[in-house]
Amino acid sequence: MQRFKGQQVFNSLMKLAVDASHVVGLRMMKLVRGGKQARREAELMVTEKIDAAFEAGTRLLAGASGDEIVRRYRRRVAANAKRLKRTRRRRK
Repeated sequence: MQRFKGQQVFNSLMKLAVDASHVVGLRMMKLVRGGKQARREAELMVTEKIDAAFEAGTRLLAGASGDEIVRRYRRRVAANAKRLKRTRRRRK
């Protein structure tokens, strides 16, 4: 059965929400530890949000679809999850 484009975007958004929730949890664990790494993570989190919003707006103006933008966000979120998991393992 062929999916509608709206369904595809909805599914991508739901996956993004789950992935982002996981990253929020990983970041919270890092922030709770405090110290220099927590401060750096907080700064990185804010600058990433600004950069991602700017990129999404630019891509929309250039004609990108909503699905393309969500896919790009998901790649960024996946990269953050990978980085945060890696730093978490090193501290154990």
